[in-house]
Amino acid sequence: MPTMTDPGVLVLAATPIGRVADAPPRLAEELATADVVAAEDTRRLRRLTTDLEVTITGRVVSYFEGNEVSRTPVLLEALLAGERVLLVTDAGMPSVSDPGFRLVAAAVEHGVPVTAVPGPSAVLTALAVSGLPVDRFCFEGFLPRKAGERSRRLAGLAAEERTMVFFEAPHRTATALAAMAEAFGEERAAAVCRELTKTHEEVRRGGLGELVAWAQEGVRGEVTLVVSGAVAGHDIDASPDGLRAAVAELEATGSSRKEAILEVARRAGLPKREVYDAVHK
Repeated sequence: MPTMTDPGVLVLAATPIGRVADAPPRLAEELATADVVAAEDTRRLRRLTTDLEVTITGRVVSYFEGNEVSRTPVLLEALLAGERVLLVTDAGMPSVSDPGFRLVAAAVEHGVPVTAVPGPSAVLTALAVSGLPVDRFCFEGFLPRKAGERSRRLAGLAAEERTMVFFEAPHRTATALAAMAEAFGEERAAAVCRELTKTHEEVRRGGLGELVAWAQEGVRGEVTLVVSGAVAGHDIDASPDGLRAAVAELEATGSSRKEAILEVARRAGLPKREVYDAVHK
């Protein structure tokens, strides 16, 4: 009687986010022995294998955002036929804001084992060096490019108490920081982590307003943004009447209206615009 072939294994392998010396030792072994290597960019894969002095013996296929939907069934077929499929992206761990989720989901659905070669991660590296609380955090990926969608996304995060991590393109970093300052308040602590683990690594820390001013001169390289969460235990009534009363109370003690609005927004965990509208309407 015919027997069913045991499924292969899907291996998600982290690749360096900067220095090739950071590559996990197992990466070279997996590249050399996999039946199929699926790469986000085959040209970068060739550079990586050259640097690691590794020769790939299996098949190399591209697997990127543009062909992820059509290529997933092909790779799943290889897995179900018993092959070992290695998935690598340009940098960091597959599936984390990179191709991979669809293939992982398909493999899990069909009972294919999924494992990983742990290694470099821009998210965890940025958190570790940011100087911000890391006991609880969330990853938000890239913000929407359109201003309206970006503002709505950030407004929904204004009361988020966990430290937040974002990816951003260098030419949009100043715009993203300005939108965050508007939504979270200019005093909210943050860190811009640029070119992590590379020669020109830089971590700029400060309030969002301060970072907006710094970014106006232009930002270059790969960027990860880390933003502190809202202060827990808000002691302000967040209704319009409560917000107006809180601002008036601070003004009575000598604060300017702008300062009072910023402070109430911080303590209430609300966007500055929401407090401003409550006061002026």
